[in-house]
Amino acid sequence: MRRLGVQPADIEDAAHEVYLVLSRRWDEYDQTRSLRTWLFPIVFGVASSQRRRHWRECSHANTDAELEVEDPAPHPERAVQLRQMRALVVSALDRVPIKRRVILVMHDIDQVPMREIALTLEINMFTAYSRLRKARLEFRAAVERVPHE
Repeated sequence: MRRLGVQPADIEDAAHEVYLVLSRRWDEYDQTRSLRTWLFPIVFGVASSQRRRHWRECSHANTDAELEVEDPAPHPERAVQLRQMRALVVSALDRVPIKRRVILVMHDIDQVPMREIALTLEINMFTAYSRLRKARLEFRAAVERVPHE
């Protein structure tokens, strides 16, 4: 949910909302399809609703670049480095438009095959690859910009 733009404070509510949608729609699940590809549009829809709700509630749209993540790293310096890297990734992901970010997250982070992504999002394979390429370029550019801001 966080990688799809849901703010850390809203993740628990969003996860609960996904559960409610799943409980209502479970009978629609076609067991011949992958559960992951059936579930993703639901998660994406809930994440989109949460982002819109957050946007309306906040008069200013600040990017939450700091994640509150429990880190079991034994050394405090390493823990700081990991938090900074996570914040950089989240900040850079937030700068990629959502229709391309979703493909980047699904493919490069969740390692969903491109064919499943295209089927799940109901887009052409060439469109999916084009969006992935653009998302990678935008992500890379955002990573390079973030430390200098």
